[in-house]
Formats: sequence, C-alpha cells, structure tokens
Amino acid sequence: MTKINLQDSFKEFCKNNKYEINPQQTELIETLEKFLNFKDSIFNKFLNKKEKLCFYLYGKVGVGKTMLLNFAYDRLKIKKHRQHFNEFMINFHDFKHKKKDDNTISNFVEELKKKYELIYLDEFQVTNIVDAMILGKLFEVIFNKNIKIIITTNTKLNDLYKNGLQRDQFLPFISIIEKFSIQKELIIKDDYRIKNNDKPQALFYPLNEKTSFRINQRFREFTRNKKKVRKIVSTKGRDFVIKNFYSGVARFKFADLCDKNLGAEDYINISNICDHIFIEDIPLFNNENSNQQLRFITLIDIFYEKKIKLTLSLQDKLDNLSSSNKHAEIFRRTVSRLFEMTISP
Repeated sequence: MTKINLQDSFKEFCKNNKYEINPQQTELIETLEKFLNFKDSIFNKFLNKKEKLCFYLYGKVGVGKTMLLNFAYDRLKIKKHRQHFNEFMINFHDFKHKKKDDNTISNFVEELKKKYELIYLDEFQVTNIVDAMILGKLFEVIFNKNIKIIITTNTKLNDLYKNGLQRDQFLPFISIIEKFSIQKELIIKDDYRIKNNDKPQALFYPLNEKTSFRINQRFREFTRNKKKVRKIVSTKGRDFVIKNFYSGVARFKFADLCDKNLGAEDYINISNICDHIFIEDIPLFNNENSNQQLRFITLIDIFYEKKIKLTLSLQDKLDNLSSSNKHAEIFRRTVSRLFEMTISP
C-alpha cells in the first residue's frame, strides 16, 4: 500500500470546509495514519512491533466518528470496501444459505480476500444472537487472511452485546478484537448534528388534525406531477406492498414499517427504490413497545446509510421522544440522525 499522509490532508480538509480543528481529532488522525502505513518489516520485528489489523473507533453519537473515517477511507488507494455492519452480516448469511457446507466462513473470507485489502464497517453493533455466536470465528479467519478492518461504533468493546443471550459464547470475539486492534475513543462535548442544525426541518407534531393537514400538504407538493403506483418489494419470498409510491417518494404509517416482522434486509430493499420517505404517527417509546423501537432504530440506521431524506409526524418533538430502558443508549444515535435526515430542502 502506498504510504498515506493523512495529517496534512486533514488540516487542508478542515480549512476548506471551515471546520474547527479539535486536538483529539488531530491525535486520532495521526494514530490512524500510523495504523494504515504500518509495514511488517524486519526492523519492526526486531523491535517486537506487530501489525494491528483492526482500528476500532468508538464514541457517543454525533461526535464525528464516521466523518473522520470516511475522510481517511476516501484517500486510500487500495482495494477497499465500505459497508454498514448490518449489510455485511446479511451478505454473510446469504452466502451461507447458498453454499450450505462446513467451510462457509473460510470460503466467505476467501472471497473477501480476493476483492479487498481493507474493509470499513460502519455502525458496528451486535443485537442478534445468531451474529453473536459466529463473529469470533469469522473475524479470526479474516485476521488470519491479513485483511485490515476499520470499525465505528457507539459502544466500548467490552460492552458489546452486553446482557445478550449466551454472551459467554460471544466473548471470544472480544478477545480476538483486543488482540488485533487499536482501540480509540472520540470524545467531543457537542453532537454536531444538533449543534449545527439551524435549518427548517420536516417534522410535524403532535399527532392531531392540524399535523395531518400539514403533512398531507407537504406530500402533495412532493408528489405533484408524479404517478401513483402500487410497488411490491420482495425479500426472500416475503412480499411487502408499498401502497403510496410516487417515483422515489413513499409514504408509510409507523405501524406499516415497525409493527410487522420486518428486518434489516427488508429496509435495505425499500431504501433501494426511494429517495424521500414519509413516516407518520411515530409514537413515544417505552418498555411495552421496545421491539417496535428496535425495528425503528434499524430502519433509521439503514435509511441514513442510504442517504434517504425523511418527513415525519410524531407524538412529540425529537428532543422529547422517550425510549425503552433497553434501547435508551442506542436510541440517542437515532434521534441525532433524525435531526440531520429531516432537514427540509
């Protein structure tokens, strides 16, 4: 890999975009540069310096983790791949379903090795017991093949899958990441999405007749001169009908998307045909509707990754959206992203 100079590029990047340079960001960029430029040379072996294959960046929502790693990733002149963690695991399970043999993990990683030197996994989180059980072995083989991984997450490594079912079987993954990774926390006081958000937003609340009128009015503006069609999105034999679809603009009730047994792959397929989505009647969340809340969190993660713009009607303003106890921490990221995704054009 050609040696990369991130530090000077980052200063220029901040200057051009009129960003204030944070000392911790500068330190992090320096560490990331060393990680990407490290050579497993005779000299380094003599000094007993071993190459780290994973850069694990964690921190609270809206501190700029993804922005920093996107900046570095865009400047790499190697075979590389960026993917949301949900999509990465969907690809693995699809591969496993098609191959149906005892060497699924090895064969999957062999395919990765042919294509990529580095994989960037954004928004790493483990909520699924099936994923939790296989991640240790999967990443062990990835590192054995000398594929570099960079990760962003809101969660400290030792807190991943905390209180999850059969967590003892997930612990080997933590041990492997500890062995192969550089772990860094990005600490910045303010959520940049909220701090810098002084633009009008497509948010309508509370849920009443006036709100319905306003969101109907906005929907008519967006769909004027567009033809309504009944769109069917198929995911592994499941058909999901979009009743209100107008050439990239779709309209749903919250219950349509989050009360039904839909998952990440369904939301990905919906996002692939949309560029603006209206979601109505978003409730306050609590321990009684935590399953629906988790689907909503997954949905927003995917729509954010796919750069979908949103118009929402809610029970209350974003700042006041309550959460179940179980998902309170991760829901902060959802709220932060919604501030950005609902900026009105």
